[in-house]
Amino acid sequence: MSKRHPFLVVLQAAVLACGVVFAAHAAEENKPGARDVIFKGDAKCTGCHDENDNAPVFAIGKTKHGVAADGRNIGCVGCHGESKLHAENPQGLKDRPKVDRGFLKNTTTPVEERNAACLGCHEGGNRMHWASSQHASSDIACTSCHQVHTQHDKVRDKAKQGEVCFECHKQQRAESLRASHHPIKEGKVACSNCHNPHGSTGPKLLARNTVVETCYTCHAEKRGPFLWEHPPAGDNCLNCHSPHGSNHPTLLKAKPPYLCQQCHDWNQHPGNVYSGAQLPAAVGVAGNAGQQLVLRACLNCHTQVHGSNHPSGSRNTR
Repeated sequence: MSKRHPFLVVLQAAVLACGVVFAAHAAEENKPGARDVIFKGDAKCTGCHDENDNAPVFAIGKTKHGVAADGRNIGCVGCHGESKLHAENPQGLKDRPKVDRGFLKNTTTPVEERNAACLGCHEGGNRMHWASSQHASSDIACTSCHQVHTQHDKVRDKAKQGEVCFECHKQQRAESLRASHHPIKEGKVACSNCHNPHGSTGPKLLARNTVVETCYTCHAEKRGPFLWEHPPAGDNCLNCHSPHGSNHPTLLKAKPPYLCQQCHDWNQHPGNVYSGAQLPAAVGVAGNAGQQLVLRACLNCHTQVHGSNHPSGSRNTR
């Protein structure tokens, strides 16, 4: 076996050492950890308000706002103002004067002024309709939903967002606990999948302009157009469904046939939907075949209630 040149051995060892150091450095960079960015002018604040990494409330430099490369300088004074009286406390008061702009629930700072501080950076996009939204007209502050001094803003977490919304929308919370519901509590669907809390051009802060367009975002197979349309389905999904929850299957507002009979007069039906009388007999079935076919549910026959392209016709049975 030939001996390797000593220089090559040293070179290989150096390359290996550099690789190990680089890998360790990369792993350290990718490791999620608490930020600790101190912005210009914040030192006078963090001298007192310098929470440790395990605190539930963090200095702004340790949150997602702690981005040193952001030229907008989202430091303490960016939101709270200079607050000189609070910082210097010239009279030596036990309870320091309040900051120029507060965001806690008991603050005297008007909601409009608080929101203006946020919208100074967070404007445009899906917030362009905020000024005309129901939340803005109801004096809802950004911090009523968002937690700024935390590493994880609960309302931006799909699995926990509902907890924030349901603090006010208690009726929707109760409906979401019914037997048939969108999987909000399971963390698979969030309120913001259907609603834009920052405002929209549609009703009820919907993410799209209409109810049907919002529903079609997920339920595209119901969109059509179909050869044989069912007008109520294309007009408004809420004609038949209760979107936040129902005790009937598939979020229906009522159980068939009662739901269907709100539009379809049972006297005009060719048979009795309860007994099956006058309906055509099924081949190979003894007795009154109607009872075997109908079983008190319109959907047993009219399966394609959202519309159909089948040549069987407008009864949407296929």
